[in-house]
Amino acid sequence: MSTYPLKLPAAIKAAAQRLAFDAGVSLNQWIAAGVAEKVGVVETAAMFLQRKAREASPIDLLHFLDRAAKEMIRPGDEVYA
Repeated sequence: MSTYPLKLPAAIKAAAQRLAFDAGVSLNQWIAAGVAEKVGVVETAAMFLQRKAREASPIDLLHFLDRAAKEMIRPGDEVYA
């Protein structure tokens, strides 16, 4: 276990304290659980995308490139250099 000094905006800390209290846990436990949940989501998404990238081949992109070539540029899609 390690410690980390965390600085939160006052409104965020107050909301987190209220939610931790409602859940019956300490603020520290509530924040640790939230960080653990976020780590799990990000790592799971990264593993999913890596697996999909390994399974893909350049030929798989041709369908999307063919469709893109037929699309008209819409207002707001312009690229300015």
